[in-house]
Amino acid sequence: MPSDEKTVVVQLENVGKQFGRRKALVDVSFSVSAGKIVALLGPNGAGKTTIMSILLGLRQPTSGKVRIFGLDPRHPLARRRFACMLQESRVPDTVRVREAVEMFRRLYASHLDVGWALEMAELSAKSRSRVGKLSGGERQRLYFALCLIADVDLLFLDEPTVAMDLQSRMRFWEQIQSMAQSGKTIVLTTHYLEEADALADHVIVLNHGRVVAEGSPDAIKAKVSGKRVVFSAQNLAEDLLDKIPEVIRFRKDDRDFEIWTRNPERVLAQLFAHQIEITNLEVKSTDLEEAFLTIIQGNERGKRA
Repeated sequence: MPSDEKTVVVQLENVGKQFGRRKALVDVSFSVSAGKIVALLGPNGAGKTTIMSILLGLRQPTSGKVRIFGLDPRHPLARRRFACMLQESRVPDTVRVREAVEMFRRLYASHLDVGWALEMAELSAKSRSRVGKLSGGERQRLYFALCLIADVDLLFLDEPTVAMDLQSRMRFWEQIQSMAQSGKTIVLTTHYLEEADALADHVIVLNHGRVVAEGSPDAIKAKVSGKRVVFSAQNLAEDLLDKIPEVIRFRKDDRDFEIWTRNPERVLAQLFAHQIEITNLEVKSTDLEEAFLTIIQGNERGKRA
């Protein structure tokens, strides 16, 4: 990612991490500029959590260099400028929501208003509720409030919208975008590809501890200049699709098919030549999820070759 457009907030240079003989990260390098939203994507075990742990100063890299605001993440001057929302957090069930936010506020020399944090997390109506009475989505919003209460320049969000319903997730996206517009820098991990597509200025795709693609969501999608062909067919055998070279991959659900290809016209021509009866035909552009799956699958094939 270009580092010259604004002040670099996060910098990783050739970072490696080993656990015994297992290489969790291999020569990972990227930078994050101030005011940007960067999404780390990858399948389970790709290295996202390890990177987050290193950025938070909870683990040390085996090799390479990590800097937050030009400092080691463990340095007090760096730590006071970032906050995090972890995927798995815990607050005592007997504590009331407002009490939890008040408690975290006292941990920071520079902090924001408790009422504002509760409002941003849409928990004002639950301020007197005990944490143990919150739903899964409400707990996630509480952890977001605990992250927000610190008046910091950098936020780390690890799977922030897990357990949130669609409406809450959409409002959360708006809040994240608003904070980035105010100058805050945000690094997040997510399994929701539409979330990364909607939020991120820059996407970093990881697989087996390596960066396999990076760029804006549009740039990532452009790397896979394919289409998704969706239709229904009664008389289409899967072995025919296996024989068509232009078919990158396909998915079947009873009589419904999804085919990923860079040449939909050629695929359809061959299906019609085999007298396949097609209904409900749609040809759609590649979205970020499809590009992500194609990149990961291509990387896996490259490793096996």
